[in-house]
Amino acid sequence: MFETEQDVLSWYEAQPRALTKEFLDSVNWKEVREHPLNPAFKDVIVYMRDVESFTEIYYEELMRTPTGKNPVIRKFMERWSVEENEHAELLNRFLNEAGYPTSERWQAEARAAIPFRYTFENRLYPVITNCFGKYFSGAHMVWGAINEMTTLQGYRRLWRLADHPVLEQLLRAVAREESVHSHFYWSIARLKLERSGYTRALARFIIGKFWSPVGQGTKPQAETDYVIATLFKGRDGVDFFDQNVNQRLQLLPGFVGLENVSQRIARIAL
Repeated sequence: MFETEQDVLSWYEAQPRALTKEFLDSVNWKEVREHPLNPAFKDVIVYMRDVESFTEIYYEELMRTPTGKNPVIRKFMERWSVEENEHAELLNRFLNEAGYPTSERWQAEARAAIPFRYTFENRLYPVITNCFGKYFSGAHMVWGAINEMTTLQGYRRLWRLADHPVLEQLLRAVAREESVHSHFYWSIARLKLERSGYTRALARFIIGKFWSPVGQGTKPQAETDYVIATLFKGRDGVDFFDQNVNQRLQLLPGFVGLENVSQRIARIAL
């Protein structure tokens, strides 16, 4: 538990990178093709790669709001956006090594495929959030915490289901960094929610009414549903998600009893 937002930032900045040069040099890329990847997971990895690379879009979006102007959050986002893009590059290399060649322009092509509706809403969104000023930052941080926790647990499910040793090695390292990101978001959210009843009410309303799974909007809903159905399929998958994401969400002030996040996943995964 942290007492101030600066405490959270100091903790975050003290966390070492998992994707160090030494780690990357230790990866035996030649071994990737010795363990065939189930084709069902190819589109899952492409989705994850693209969404990680879209972090720059989310960064630019937040910078147009009071949340992005918060010096602690801005400092976090500067490192966060770099790390997420490196995750995307790592996943892209794995796809190529696994026998699924990608375009050298894959990032530009992924951006070009973002639906127009999202681009339009992305311009309108800051206008709306700015009406609430700093009070909307609690909702931003809770939403970010859910997305980072979902991403982290998605990686955990993927390496277990895919049963590919090199992919597991890569995802375990990526997951260590994602766990740091999720704890930052969760901790800042807790501090903001504790300070203001209005912030708590607004954040719960926003998450309860408008939350959507990570990546949906920048990616078509059909692709989002495929990833969720693949990684969290069945009662076991839904319970895994609920335990590791929704129950942790409910530990935040004002979020006791909120079930719509798990329910959204369950409607797809079951």
